Amino acid sequence: MQPRNTVLIRSALSLLAASFVLFAPSVFAAPVDARVSYVVTVGGINVALVDIDFDDDGRRYGFDLSARVTGLANVVASGTAKVSASGASAGGSLQSERFALETRANGENFKVDVGFSGRNVSSFQVTPPIVDTYDRVPLERVHLTGVGDFLSAFVLKGRELDKGLCEREFKIFTGVERFNIRMGFLDRDEATSPRTGYQGPLVACSVKYQPISGHFDSSEMTQYLADNSRIILWYAPLGASGYFVPYRVNIGTSMGDLSIVLTNSRVE
Repeated sequence: MQPRNTVLIRSALSLLAASFVLFAPSVFAAPVDARVSYVVTVGGINVALVDIDFDDDGRRYGFDLSARVTGLANVVASGTAKVSASGASAGGSLQSERFALETRANGENFKVDVGFSGRNVSSFQVTPPIVDTYDRVPLERVHLTGVGDFLSAFVLKGRELDKGLCEREFKIFTGVERFNIRMGFLDRDEATSPRTGYQGPLVACSVKYQPISGHFDSSEMTQYLADNSRIILWYAPLGASGYFVPYRVNIGTSMGDLSIVLTNSRVE
């Protein structure tokens, strides 16, 4: 069984990334160099700071995420995480080619490296390996086709901020777990707080998480997310780049709302 600290940090990142779902219409984006920052809170208490660098030269894209987890008693362990992803962007959608994750907490390291080819998983390695037990749902080859990594699913690519951004379903492979995300339109909204990284119109989407394989049937976190109907995310435009990013993510938990809020954004 994996150390609890490693599982908690990876679960927190998975919650963040599972909320960032790719929308891929036939739109060609101009070159983009952007940086966005988020604060993660549980029950109103800050537990992590996240910075994401994103660049797209019109042919290839890259993401680099760094997270500093400050910890919250026995809920989330202090540590750091780094995630990177890259691939082709010349078409109407981002196409993953590589995804890598590394977490460090209490002297424990956890690494994932995944290769993609034509939206299919071509290779993946997890260090240390996940120990299969009787209650882990087996990963099957059919589950590793037509998928993307969760960081490349971070950006919405579209023409305008409307309800069409929400009406999507996506297949995600993290290197450990395979799950689906189904989104639906909830409402239009407005960001007004001067303490956040954006003020202006938003679109709110519901999010439904469906575990497929690689998870543990006994995992309370997995079961809670699958049953949770209180996962909402709000999207905002990333300047005039033609991309859209989450402005806020809200997930109801027994410990209080887990909230992820945009605190700063820069686009060149």
